[in-house]
Amino acid sequence: MTDYQNIFTRVQLKAPVHAGVSDVIDTQGERIGTPGFEYWLGKIGNAQLGPIYLGWTGVLSIVFGLVAIEIIGLNMWASVNWDPVEFVRQLPWLALEPPPPAYGLSFPPLNEGGWWLMAGFFLTASIILWWVRTYQRAVALGMGTHVAWAFAAAIWLYLVLGFIRPIMMGSWGEAVPFGIFPHLDWTAAFSIRYGNLFYNPFHCLSIVFLYGSTLLFAMHGATILAVSRFGGDREIEQIVDRGTASERAALFWRWTMGFNASMESIHRWAWWFAVLCPLTGGIGILLTGTAVDNWYLWAVKHDVAPAYPEVLPPVVDPALNTQ
Repeated sequence: MTDYQNIFTRVQLKAPVHAGVSDVIDTQGERIGTPGFEYWLGKIGNAQLGPIYLGWTGVLSIVFGLVAIEIIGLNMWASVNWDPVEFVRQLPWLALEPPPPAYGLSFPPLNEGGWWLMAGFFLTASIILWWVRTYQRAVALGMGTHVAWAFAAAIWLYLVLGFIRPIMMGSWGEAVPFGIFPHLDWTAAFSIRYGNLFYNPFHCLSIVFLYGSTLLFAMHGATILAVSRFGGDREIEQIVDRGTASERAALFWRWTMGFNASMESIHRWAWWFAVLCPLTGGIGILLTGTAVDNWYLWAVKHDVAPAYPEVLPPVVDPALNTQ
């Protein structure tokens, strides 16, 4: 008998297409699309495609999202004088910038940040509507709402960066531009402006949970793959009726890590680690500039970081020199 290995998902089980649970009442519309199978998708998951349920929240979310992408894309295209070749070549460096600080929280002219505000409004509406859809679909299927609340953690960080903190700072100019490298440039400049974000304790926690969640998910996925030949991929069965797969997985973790999570609790561990990453990150961003102006000086004051050695004579602040 050939030893069953599934790291590349070699076995693809196919059955007649299934439209989904029949007792779910769809009050906002019907499921759409003719279901079928896709071989390459079957390499990484279930091979069936469709049908999909959108409802009015899903449709509006897609419409608002497309409007936001169109506003951002056309502004970027206009910035290279409508040259399609330059648009593609420079796309990673193109940006739709927020209004200048002088406008505060007012609505500026379109070409001076107004387009950014409009794109942000439609993108935020799209994301919130998709969250509502996620929550409603889970409730309709009798599921827990864990996915919706995990999504909400990411939305919290998004709102802090583009909405909550700019309002607290009194200027839309504090927000993040739309663009790939311009967004990264903003992050670097933000850190330098406030004395190195690495000294922000909530930023530290966010990185801990970021790396911690990737480690937990990778180790859990590897463990389940390792015991799938014993039925470990049927995790619910192993949770309620512990079998040889979960016993071996637990023994392996105790031997290698010193302790073991259960087939159920490992998912709670990973969920909390992943959710706490944007939650703590959002808190750190929100405190920056509102409560703390320089994280390095904050760290020195609280004995987190050493002060720079005084190799030069002290410099008198010109603003304090009255002579």
